[in-house]
This record gives sequence, structure tokens and C-alpha cells, in this order.
Amino acid sequence: MQRLGQMIRQLAHYRRQWETVMNAANAASPAMGTPSVPSRLNEVSGFGSNPGNLRMLTYVPESLPPSPALVVVLHGCTQTAAGYDHGSGWSALADRYGFVLLYPEQQETNNPKRCFNWFQLADIERDRGEAHSIRQMVEHAIERHGLDRRRIFVTGLSAGGAMTSTMLAAYPEVFAGGAIIAGLPYRSATSIPEAFECMFQGQTRSAEEWGALVREASSHRGPWPKVSVWHGSADATVKPMNAGEIIKQWTNVHGLRAEASRSDVVDGYPRRAWANDAGDEIIEEYVITGMAHGTPLAVGNDEHNYGTAGPFLLDVGISSSYRIAKFWGLTEPFEGRVSSQSADDAAARDTTATVHVLPSATEAPDMESPAHAAQRSKRPPSQLDIGAVITKALRSAGLMK
Repeated sequence: MQRLGQMIRQLAHYRRQWETVMNAANAASPAMGTPSVPSRLNEVSGFGSNPGNLRMLTYVPESLPPSPALVVVLHGCTQTAAGYDHGSGWSALADRYGFVLLYPEQQETNNPKRCFNWFQLADIERDRGEAHSIRQMVEHAIERHGLDRRRIFVTGLSAGGAMTSTMLAAYPEVFAGGAIIAGLPYRSATSIPEAFECMFQGQTRSAEEWGALVREASSHRGPWPKVSVWHGSADATVKPMNAGEIIKQWTNVHGLRAEASRSDVVDGYPRRAWANDAGDEIIEEYVITGMAHGTPLAVGNDEHNYGTAGPFLLDVGISSSYRIAKFWGLTEPFEGRVSSQSADDAAARDTTATVHVLPSATEAPDMESPAHAAQRSKRPPSQLDIGAVITKALRSAGLMK
């Protein structure tokens, strides 16, 4: 009874937080799915059995080097693949540096807010559900475009960041690197109550415990992907301590010391890095001071600035997309590279007379309620029955019949 009472109190607290989150998200998210958002992506069908029921979209630049790299990009809740590409600037980077993009896209039939289901075992274990669908997309893209299997990378925001953790853990032999933005450690939640707890409170485990979850996810024993971790210090949706837990997880997997090898300031923000015995940086962490929940952008027209500000796409003076690509070694020039923007790209990234202010910690976060996702309701978000959500969560936790 004591445990039940504690759970009810926690869920009541989460209910108040989610009422704020959902009301703000409902007002902010339509811009990401409207026809005014330009799309440079093409849909691909027939890529596999698709057990997770996801869409596959790609972007292939006109100019590519032989055996180009692949970057898999996972959008956040309420977002679309096209909207996230437009905001994050990844296709402009692909044009400039010559690599292929793969955008898995969630469907509302799977999750009413288009979140990847990072907290459901059926979708985060190797060769199951959404994780397996994404793996099938990667294989299809490799074969279709003659990609370099040694240079496959994955990144994502929020729920997409948590699913990035999943892909790195479930298929470490596939990915050379990953970048987790406002995300969570692999297998930090396998139920609705755990997902709430990790997002709003954070979950502390030892580095060994976190690392064991990755090692148990597959039979792979190395080498392991390099990892870039990004989080805003004012994130009220996915608590910033999750970034530190991700670092613990992957430093343990790599056998690195807990203390960073070096630290510096990049574009005004603190960065730490962990290097291996050869001196190569394997893990990095950026803390974006004062930033709420979203992907960090530096909007502008020079070689280091990419993207367009919008909901959960925050112009804070540093382009995470560019810095991540650089960390992965993708920013080296190649013969035939695009040296200047096309007219369409320039128009899409024009921010003249626009002032972007850092949102407060109470503004709309991007992570949809795991309870909302679990109920699989087709009811419009404005009709969300919070009481039913709490009841569903308690039943899922085995605390109510």
C-alpha cells in the first residue's frame, strides 16, 4: 500500500507537469508538420519486413564521393522527418560534405505524438520492433547507395535521442558513432512509470550497471561506437543529469576513466572529452548553458552555421549538427563538394530581422508523455484524458487491476 500511495503521488505530480507540457506542445507542434516546411526527403518503400511500422525517408546529394558515409537522423516528438531536417540543417551539411541521410519517421498509429517508443521493450531490443525497422533501413540504404559500412552514424533529439541510445547498444557493430541530444541512457526505462521517473527526476546507477545494459544488448564485444552527448542545462523535460548518466554508460563500455581527458570552450559553451590510450577522442559532452529542451543551432550563412529555428530547434549560437559531423570526421572536403548554398537553401536559412531568444525552462518540451504513447489512442491531443493516463500507467506498472 505504501508503494501504491507513493506511485499515485508521483503520477499526480507528473500529471501537473504534463498538463503544462502538452498544452504548450499542442500550440507549438503544428508548425513542424505544415506544408510550409520544405522537404528535401524522398520516401523509400520495400526496405524490409518493417516490424516497427516506421516510414523510411532519405536524402542523397547530387555530388558524392565514392563509398560515402551514412547519417541516420531520428526526430523528436511532435516532429516530422522533413521538419527536423529543415530545422537541424543536416541536408545542407550532406550537400557540403558529401554523405547520405536516412530519416526514419514515426507514425501516429504507433504513437499519437510521433515519439519513437524508447521505453518499450518490444521496440528497443535487438531485432525487434522499431529498432529492427531502423536496422533494415540502414541495410537497404547501404546496398542501394554503395555506402561505406565503416562510416555509419546515428543521431537524434529527445525521444529520437533515446532511440539513438537504443541503436548504439542494440547494433554496436553497425555504427561507428552516435550523437544523443537531450536523450537518455539505453534501457533507462522499460515501463511507463520508469520513463516518467527518468525524464523528470533522472535515474542514478553505477557506471558498471549502465555499461552492463549495453553489453547485454548484443553479443558484440568491441570495438564500440564513439559518442557525442548534448544537453541544455535548463531542460525541464529530460533532466540534464541524464547526460551524465549517458557518459557513465559509455565511458564504462569503452573502458575509459570517469574523469574527462580534456575540457575546453567551443562557441561559448563548455565541452569535455574522453580520449583512449592513443589520444583519440572517443566521447564528448556539450552542456548548453541556459538552454531548454531542444537541438542547439547556430543560424546563419557561413560554413559552421546550419538550420532554422523553430519548436525544439533553438538558436543558441552553436550548431550541434556541424559539431557532431566534425566529431565523426565527416567535414573533410571531397572532390565535387558543394562550395556554396543553393538559392533554396539560402532562402530556407534566411533569418534576417529575426531575433531568437532562449526559451525558458517552462516552455514546450519535445518529449511526449510515455503514458500518452502507451495508450495508443487516436483521440486528438486536445482531448487527452489525464485521469485515464494515470490509471493506464498504474495498470501497466502492475499496481492496479
